[in-house]
Amino acid sequence: MNLKVLLPFQIFAEKTSVSRIVAETHEGSFGLLPRRLDCVAALAPGILIFETKIEGEAYVAVDEGVLVKTGSDVLVSVRNAIAGTNLGQLREAVQREFLHLDEQEKNVRSVLAKMEGDLMRRMATFRNA
Repeated sequence: MNLKVLLPFQIFAEKTSVSRIVAETHEGSFGLLPRRLDCVAALAPGILIFETKIEGEAYVAVDEGVLVKTGSDVLVSVRNAIAGTNLGQLREAVQREFLHLDEQEKNVRSVLAKMEGDLMRRMATFRNA
């Protein structure tokens, strides 16, 4: 298989001759082998594992994203990725970086919604005055 890990503004990794891939979704982990049928999966923050004959098993911490398998091509599009060899450190990076950012995004969205609501109320009272 050919694996491409895409970030919003660059190609993070491009590997050929990948023999297997293991990815994490919100429902759990699943594996891809070369002859698997085409599929699409929503990825959860976690560790993407892939194996090549030359490099052996490799690990990439990925943020939320999408995995698309078409034929022998597998595209993984995520917001952020970190490569590494130590699974413990990568797992900590997922916990620290990606899951923490999700909480910050929720907080920012909540504050923005409150600000928008307040702005709409003020505009309505200004219009009625």
